[in-house]
Amino acid sequence: MARTKNGTARSSTRGSIIDRLRKRIANRNDFAPDASTPAPQGWLSRHINAWWNRLIGAVFSGRVAEQTERYASHRTTRDYVCNTLGLIAWGTLFPVLSIVTTQLAGAELAGMFSLAMVVGQLLLFLANYGVRTFQVSDVDEMEAFLDYQISRVVTCVAMMLVGIIFIRVRGYAEPMASICLWVFAFRMVDGLADVYEGRLQQKDKLYLAGISQFVRCLAGMIVFSAVLLVTRNVVWACFGMALAAIASFVVLTLPLTLFETENSYPWSMRGVKEIFVQCFPLFCGLFLYNVIEALPKIAMEGVLSYEDQLCYNAMFFPSQIILMLAGFVYKPQLVRLANIWEDPDPEQRKRFDLLIILFVAFIALVTGVTALIMAWIGIPAMSFLYGIDFEPYRPLALVLVASGGICAAIDFIYQIIAVLREQQGVAKLYLISIAFSVPIILLLINFAQLAGAVVGTLVIMSILLVLLIMEYSSIRGRLRRW
Repeated sequence: MARTKNGTARSSTRGSIIDRLRKRIANRNDFAPDASTPAPQGWLSRHINAWWNRLIGAVFSGRVAEQTERYASHRTTRDYVCNTLGLIAWGTLFPVLSIVTTQLAGAELAGMFSLAMVVGQLLLFLANYGVRTFQVSDVDEMEAFLDYQISRVVTCVAMMLVGIIFIRVRGYAEPMASICLWVFAFRMVDGLADVYEGRLQQKDKLYLAGISQFVRCLAGMIVFSAVLLVTRNVVWACFGMALAAIASFVVLTLPLTLFETENSYPWSMRGVKEIFVQCFPLFCGLFLYNVIEALPKIAMEGVLSYEDQLCYNAMFFPSQIILMLAGFVYKPQLVRLANIWEDPDPEQRKRFDLLIILFVAFIALVTGVTALIMAWIGIPAMSFLYGIDFEPYRPLALVLVASGGICAAIDFIYQIIAVLREQQGVAKLYLISIAFSVPIILLLINFAQLAGAVVGTLVIMSILLVLLIMEYSSIRGRLRRW
């Protein structure tokens, strides 16, 4: 055996080196993850798994309504962020799916889908019955949450019945009849979920309501697009969208509300009746307003093609952005505005008036910026997305942007009148507007086709805005004297 200079065996040296290497490997293995240990989860996966475990545990224990709240209230930053996400998803659902339908199924079917969404949006206001603002400003819970739930089930059933009657009266054949039916079903779930999201907002957890709305709309968009991509069938895509909304409601919206808000007081027939009576003026105002907004689109059917219907809605979508951005700012403040108004301190009333002026100025600013963006890159972007040349419609698109700013101002003033609990006189204003609108719209559409529908929208919205400003000024002057 060969020896080193110090007389030790070379093989022994090699053996000691090998032993040290084995020890190092063994030490490293002590810290290595075991194959049976699950890999670390991401943020989203962790929260989904936690929610699923909480939901399953509550369902199997039979104590869904007895769960301990885990999410804190009064989170202003979260309220704004999550409510903004929810409103963005809700507001972009229609335009995104219109683009998807145009690209995958053609302009004609996209026009059918657009009209079905317009009517479904109108019926949604029947389901909501104008209760949301009344509910969230009911800070003293004069009506039980169960009363709100029962009234909402009634209005959702009524919405679907009216929708079916509408399909029959219009004499729709396939595929339009089925497209309308499943779009109406999706909007019905939207209306049902609204009362639970209103409960979360009432308890100062608007961010949870925003998450619920975001998930429902995102699920609807994904399922609709995936089904249409695979089948090229708009009816099946609408059916999938409705199923996605139902699943979102059952898995998230309903249990989230039961988990994160205290149990409701017992329901009463008086409470349900009170909601219908008190909110009837609110419902009339919102429903009639949306009849006015939808009137040009409905009047176009039979006179113009479904492709013209698609073009009108595509140009109107930027106007919806104005409405959404305005809602991002003032809707989270409705509860606080109600509390400021209830304070008898005259300084608080001055603060209330100042906030109104600031919100109106913000709407004007957003309208101006939207018009600039539309004139710059909006028209080319729309032409690219829809595959239709919108350059000849540039002036009409800018007119609709102005109409969108007016719509946002109308919605805001209406909400303020509701906060003041002076909504009883609003319905007559909408009836007056409709009386002016019907002959104006029919005359302009028959005379100037698509351009007539666009100009008619601006005219009738301007009439309504003037009437509402006059009504608010009258109410505020009367209350100031008190």
